[in-house]
Amino acid sequence: MKVLVAVDGSKSSLHAVKYAAKLSANMRSNDVITLIVVHDDHGLQHAKRWVGKAEVEDYLRELSDKELKSSLAVLVKAGIKHNTIIQTGHVAETIANVADKGFDLVVMGTKGRSGITDLLIGSVAQRVLATCQKPVLLIK
Repeated sequence: MKVLVAVDGSKSSLHAVKYAAKLSANMRSNDVITLIVVHDDHGLQHAKRWVGKAEVEDYLRELSDKELKSSLAVLVKAGIKHNTIIQTGHVAETIANVADKGFDLVVMGTKGRSGITDLLIGSVAQRVLATCQKPVLLIK
């Protein structure tokens, strides 16, 4: 089973990685777990004009590496083969699009915002769940 795990550096995304690792181990799967980090760079378009596109891309790469660090450590410790995908764009849409192009399952954490906040602005997890054509497993 090809598993895509969305990572954002939060505790809930680390729980999702741990769950995916345990799932893979329990299934005795030799498949690779793929971690995906997506940053919405729309708000940085203005910054690109002033500091340069390369500097913004370097910043996003460093941020992604930082967010992946603890998740990668979990997979290495568990001895699970893994890949990483780092992209920019609309976060939920990008995760769903990548998942629909070759994965069997999406695993991601929920951030535990209040019900009113989610009702007003929604969450990435809700948007992925609504738009992805593959099964989505949400981990608290």
